[in-house]
Amino acid sequence: MNRSVAVTCLIGCICAAYGAAVSPVAAGDLSRDFTVGARYLVIPVNNGAKQCRLTLKVDGKAVRSYDVALAEGPEDVEWWAFFTIDRYQGHPATLSVSNTTPAAFALIQQADDVPGSDRWYTEPLRPQFHFSQKVGWNNDVNGAVYHDGEWHLFFQHNPVGIQWGNMTWGHAVSRDLVHWEQLPNAVFPRTMARGVCFSGSGVVDKRNTAGFKTGSEEVIVLIVTDRRRRAMGGESLAFSNDRGRTFSWYQGNPVLPHKGNDPKVIWYAYDTDDTPLNDTAERLGGHWVMVVLDYGRHVTPFYTSTDLKSWTEQSCLRGYGECPELFELPVDGEKNNMRWVIMGGDAAYTIGQFDGRRFTPEHEGKRRVHYGAYYASQLFNNPPDGRRIQMGWAKIEMPGMPFNQTFTVPTNLTLKSSNDGVRLFANPIKEMNSLRYGEPETIGEVTVTPQDPVSRQVDGQLFDIALAVRNRDASKMILRFGGNQLIYDFTEKKFGDMPANLDDGKLSLRVLVDRPMFEVIAAGGQSYLTSGRRDAGKPLGSVSVHTEGGQAVLESLSIHNMKSIWKDHHATTP
Repeated sequence: MNRSVAVTCLIGCICAAYGAAVSPVAAGDLSRDFTVGARYLVIPVNNGAKQCRLTLKVDGKAVRSYDVALAEGPEDVEWWAFFTIDRYQGHPATLSVSNTTPAAFALIQQADDVPGSDRWYTEPLRPQFHFSQKVGWNNDVNGAVYHDGEWHLFFQHNPVGIQWGNMTWGHAVSRDLVHWEQLPNAVFPRTMARGVCFSGSGVVDKRNTAGFKTGSEEVIVLIVTDRRRRAMGGESLAFSNDRGRTFSWYQGNPVLPHKGNDPKVIWYAYDTDDTPLNDTAERLGGHWVMVVLDYGRHVTPFYTSTDLKSWTEQSCLRGYGECPELFELPVDGEKNNMRWVIMGGDAAYTIGQFDGRRFTPEHEGKRRVHYGAYYASQLFNNPPDGRRIQMGWAKIEMPGMPFNQTFTVPTNLTLKSSNDGVRLFANPIKEMNSLRYGEPETIGEVTVTPQDPVSRQVDGQLFDIALAVRNRDASKMILRFGGNQLIYDFTEKKFGDMPANLDDGKLSLRVLVDRPMFEVIAAGGQSYLTSGRRDAGKPLGSVSVHTEGGQAVLESLSIHNMKSIWKDHHATTP
């Protein structure tokens, strides 16, 4: 059965089960009353169609409002978007769409399955061990937080389009940071929010400082930038008493009215050297800190609070823009030698000291560990084991897919002493090793020359490649995998613009290869590159090591096949 016939049959069945009269409201505006009786409202999308404003009201209150490019007929449907509506079962609802046609409007229906969901995770460019949303667009990581066995990943999301817009907080959870389950979206533009839901962070309010707790569960609080276009908004709170499954909007929002974006909130616990903010902070043993972009003043201020609702500015920095991040780490694992790190959305960072009010840099300028298609990362708050685990937005286009963009694998951040001083290192979390399977292809010590490269045939698209090369007199080392290559200049000690130091003359390299992308970890995590593949969606065919200008010793090469995190995953509940 071809796609248009299948869609027509599906719509016929849906209309028979849930059909309702379509009534014109005004020229180009249509509405329909119905009773919620299914899991989803399915929405036909044609990426090139004109934008329509779609609004869903339940019990007379708007619960969804989105701009969407509606397909005008079954043959025009490129993919299906959806709203999860089963929480409103049995309630009266009204669907209204502006600037549309009766044919397009008729395709929007209730259903217990999303058309096309049987193909999710199998698409030619679907990342197989990087998390990506089922459909629609993603950008920034938001609200990353651990709570009672679950890692919560929220993200900037357009659920009804493959380009930026309709900023919503998408939501997924994992118990191992490897396998993910996408949950219903968390907070919504124009309905739950006053404007759009731009980036922010999430915390577990263990001490119930905000007073939102109503049951036995500790409360998850999201700190969201809520702003209308060309108008002052601010930072607002949404909270959950059911392990992040549903969120309520605090009626006192915004808690920090200003022209700003991207609040990162952390709990600053006192030690013996700290002076408490006040009596409440002394009783609590610490206070909340918010670092946020204030684009009106072009600064990054630090605010403090004891209840997440009332905030006081303490200090500010210049030179940091979107998505600021603030965290503490031991140097070389020594708990008596701690440093703080502030990082921007571009992943440039500064090391220094922080006393709960003011950040004091220890060096001039900024440093960098991340390169390539990497932006707007965030660390998970409240980790159970003390690790500083980070995920970022992988800015990689997915042409022809019902989804666009993706995320990096989770990385573990550490501070280490080096010949250049204390530096931040990033390495994939150890849990990623669980995806390796079978016996790896390995090569022992062998000399590589321009005339005698080392090459191995491989079968598949998903690999974890690791190698160590000791130079003799080569000018360059080239690693080729499929249609991609990495060129290391031994003189400059760089892969293009990305530095990678030698360790006693030896270069270590790890490459995680997925269907549309790869990530490179160089020099033990000193540098980390995220990139799209030139041969996206194709088998690699071969992995080879070459040199230019002389010899190098390939001390080791291992090529592991990797499993998909989506294999045997048939759940369609987003």
